[in-house]
Amino acid sequence: MVNKNLTEIFLIEYRWIVVLFFLLPASFLYNLFYSVRSKIIFWLHSAPRNHDQKVVNIQRQVRKWKESGTVAKMCTARPGWQTMSFRKPMYKKSCYQINCNLVDVLEVDTTRKIVRVEPLVNMGQLSETLAALGWTIPIVPELDDLTVGGLVMGTGVESSSHIYGLFQHICVSYELVLADGNLIKCSEVENTDLFYAVPWSYGTLGLLTAVEIQIIPATKYIRLHYEPVVGLQNIVNKFEKASRDTKKNQYVEGLMYTLNKAVIMTGEMVEESEIELTKLNDIGKWYKPWFYAHVQNILKKREKTYEYVPLREYYHRHSRALFWEIQDIVPFGNNIIFRYLFGWLLPIKVSLLKLTQTETVKKLYENNHIIQDLLVPTSTMKKCCEEFDRLVNVYPIWLCPFLLPRNPGMLMPSNGMDEDLYVDIGVYGVPKDRRFNASETTRAIEDLVEKSKGFQMLYADTYRTKKEFRRMFDHTLYDKMRQKYQCEVAFPEVYDKVNKNVRD
Repeated sequence: MVNKNLTEIFLIEYRWIVVLFFLLPASFLYNLFYSVRSKIIFWLHSAPRNHDQKVVNIQRQVRKWKESGTVAKMCTARPGWQTMSFRKPMYKKSCYQINCNLVDVLEVDTTRKIVRVEPLVNMGQLSETLAALGWTIPIVPELDDLTVGGLVMGTGVESSSHIYGLFQHICVSYELVLADGNLIKCSEVENTDLFYAVPWSYGTLGLLTAVEIQIIPATKYIRLHYEPVVGLQNIVNKFEKASRDTKKNQYVEGLMYTLNKAVIMTGEMVEESEIELTKLNDIGKWYKPWFYAHVQNILKKREKTYEYVPLREYYHRHSRALFWEIQDIVPFGNNIIFRYLFGWLLPIKVSLLKLTQTETVKKLYENNHIIQDLLVPTSTMKKCCEEFDRLVNVYPIWLCPFLLPRNPGMLMPSNGMDEDLYVDIGVYGVPKDRRFNASETTRAIEDLVEKSKGFQMLYADTYRTKKEFRRMFDHTLYDKMRQKYQCEVAFPEVYDKVNKNVRD
């Protein structure tokens, strides 16, 4: 027992040793392998041919499940440690698992302005593929490892979302294998109800096999403006004004470092001929300061400024430091010596962090850490920020605006909202309030979000009861599709895949 405790203590206090000498090299090799593999398959044009074979294999597995008569419901066989959520899904243990090896970019159609991809294609892979062709998708969520399937079945947001909405709003069509093994395609004009019900459904209406996503022409750089702001009401006003100016600002983001100090950032794509070389900043280089620290230095100077940033580096500006989460794992990670010697190994893979997490580390993380994205109307932003400060006192806080189109689906509430502009308030880190209690504090935050007529992202912990969960998300269309496509016996409900009791 003593030896075990000493080992656990060592892994908590000196986890950076494991990260530095094992996880970082492993992450680097993993990223390198899949980047090279993706390029080879895409340029050899073998992915579309292989896709059809893989889908047939999924259909075969589903029909085998049906013929077996088992009461176990289906889910994908993807290991829980490979997901971007910091929790491992326990429900998989009791489910009938379907192997879905769908990791390729299938087609870039510049005439239709769409890219067709398999659901396990991640943002780093997709942005790299499209950038080489002079294109991008309108919304590129920051972290490299976020997958298309996760962003569709859950949701995703980015600093261009004040124009385009959430990730599902740039998706043109979905291809799914249904509970009976049949393949179906849905879009705004084909199987429309299913198309609107798929987002937020977490694989409970069918197995996603392909997605068509809008693409837009891309430039190599953006001009990024930084404006330090003091005073919470000023922060809210500047943020909302910038978010509503969609003609001028293609990108809008805020980082709050205290309740009354923030930097509001706006950006627009520019041609290479427009850049000023003295203002060029390759923020994605391994030796550069982590982005949130770079912005904090601008805040300290209290002066407006701007610079030119390579577009792809801007898209993944938060990847190296997982926003600012890595500072709690490798406290010296932003030190200039570390960056020059080891920075090229970043970003670390969340999946490997989970895979090497001990029970003690997991419990410590659960009881002393919060990770939440709360989606609320901008009219409630001031009140919500004040409450988050009181409840958890975690900084920095991420602010990202998004438009909520009036489409049916789970995100559309039944409480008659009349607002269209929302803000994602991202709270990630170690609470400084000593009263923090994971369950009680999170429930208090969830209550606040519900009262604000908002929503929470479901990759994070939710302590809602099933009844409370159904109050936050409108299940009307979802329930209709579950019944129509005979999902009740085939797939778990969303709540049964996302509530805290089924996540370890």
